[in-house]
Amino acid sequence: MLARADISHQSAEFAEANITDYVLVIAATDDENVNENISIQAQRHKIPVNVVDNPQLCSFIMPSVVHRDPVQIAISTGGASPVLARLLRARLETMIPSGYGHLAGLMQAFRARAKSRFPVIQERRRFWEQVLQGPIAEMLFAGQAKAAEQALDQQLNDAGEPLANDGEVYLVGGGPGDPDLLTFRALRLMQQAEVVLYDHLIADKIVDLVRQDAERIYVGKQRDRHELPQADINQLLIKLAKQGKRVLRLKGGDPFMFGRGGEEIETLAAEGVPFQVVPGITAAAGCACYAGIPLTHRDYAQTCIFVTGHMKNDKLDLNWQSLIQPGQTIAVYMGLKGLDVLSQQLISHGMDASMPVAIIQQGTTPAQKVYIGSLETLPGMVKSREIKPPSMVIIGEVVKLHEKLRWYEPTED
Repeated sequence: MLARADISHQSAEFAEANITDYVLVIAATDDENVNENISIQAQRHKIPVNVVDNPQLCSFIMPSVVHRDPVQIAISTGGASPVLARLLRARLETMIPSGYGHLAGLMQAFRARAKSRFPVIQERRRFWEQVLQGPIAEMLFAGQAKAAEQALDQQLNDAGEPLANDGEVYLVGGGPGDPDLLTFRALRLMQQAEVVLYDHLIADKIVDLVRQDAERIYVGKQRDRHELPQADINQLLIKLAKQGKRVLRLKGGDPFMFGRGGEEIETLAAEGVPFQVVPGITAAAGCACYAGIPLTHRDYAQTCIFVTGHMKNDKLDLNWQSLIQPGQTIAVYMGLKGLDVLSQQLISHGMDASMPVAIIQQGTTPAQKVYIGSLETLPGMVKSREIKPPSMVIIGEVVKLHEKLRWYEPTED
């Protein structure tokens, strides 16, 4: 701005003549007496003045503002603590989706029609409340602006009947365990859902963030011990949604990363049940990060491959040759049971037995533990330390960076 001559700088002692030609003044010098004099002179000339960190000398203050154009929210502490105002603004930024600005714009576009369709103010208020808390708003938040506009248009063309109480399924990734890693959209939908289906990979602290009056249904999904078979989970989602309920399917990590999320929404799509998917931080990324192990690194690994170590009929069916590549990190999900087979096959196909290995148990949580070894010692690590799921296995040269880059020091609750 200075280069474009939008502003100018003058270095001089303050004098009353300095402010007489301006419409607004801000005093921010290091001298309290000078600031006070500026305030007195400005107010004498009826010029709005703000004195930084001194509300008593201000004729106006500047609140922190949350912009969701055309929505604006101002936060002020009356000059008592600008830092607190900024912190409150940051908190509100996380709670108010950017889609609210688009929602306000949509309402403005249809305001005249709504007023004509519902001339009684109480009816009009109920109509807009239903729009704001129902499927039309959700369409907009999910990026389906055209569908939201069409639905609102149809609703106003109808005979004033209330919006259909259509159910919907939210397939949400709950991340690897730390509640702070949830996305803004995940938190919003968790507070909106009426029923939640969750499994053993979801940390209790994350389940606690679900709307308090929501019905909670534990569906298990542990290895060799299913509280509810996958087919039954699919049918339950369909049943609840067709009852008009907003159903949260909360899955650990990312729902599309070995989470069978694709199977669930494939069934929903076949039944015509509306759904939306919220990605989560997958376990490999979250656990490796909290263990100080970058999955890729210019000096150690240029590629990373994700595999499942799930055993079927006591066999591990993987493309072993594709795993034996230089400069590659292998992230193994659900692999504790088959680590002896994994280790044996990788070594027999040419991987160095001394390749560094990390097992990260309950990663990103206060109970996180990181065990370091080699491909050769991998099976014995589990047996000697009684390592239990959920655990991630990272194989590759990047594991060498753990001691140097470890930053997270968990303290179990």
